[in-house]
Amino acid sequence: MSEARIRMGRLDHVHIRVPNREAAARWYAEHLGFEPVERFEFWAKGFAGGPLQISADGGRTMLALFEAGEGHPMIPQKTGVAFSVDADDFMVFARSLPGDIDNPSGQPLKIGDIVDFDLCWAYDLADPWGNQYELNCYDYERIKTELIDADGVKPVRYWPRELYASHTRARR
Repeated sequence: MSEARIRMGRLDHVHIRVPNREAAARWYAEHLGFEPVERFEFWAKGFAGGPLQISADGGRTMLALFEAGEGHPMIPQKTGVAFSVDADDFMVFARSLPGDIDNPSGQPLKIGDIVDFDLCWAYDLADPWGNQYELNCYDYERIKTELIDADGVKPVRYWPRELYASHTRARR
């Protein structure tokens, strides 16, 4: 299948590996004005190894602080850049797969490589030189209905859905 061409969208976040997330968050707060983004606190508190999302512009662009270590439950994180697109562009991209874009392990990226992060959907991809990127869409319900359910896609999950469900119940 031929690849559809989309524009990657706005910069969403950059993956940053640090030895201690809390110490790094304090440094970024004191020196560069970054603050934790409450909307994404689940990712930092909900499971071991999750990112702490911090921002200096109210969450429009963020740094995702990953604590370095071998025990990370997801794919080994390298510094990577994440872009955010709207639902229409995300679905065009997903339905164009497989194409000439690989996943981080070097295999052709497939529609089923979509990751369900409970708050957004994502594709992890790599350029020909091994640089890693993430393509995100935060229109969660629309992607679920119009892509996941409509096309019968079984997404990848890095943690059980119940962790997010219990997090949202606790916040009520």
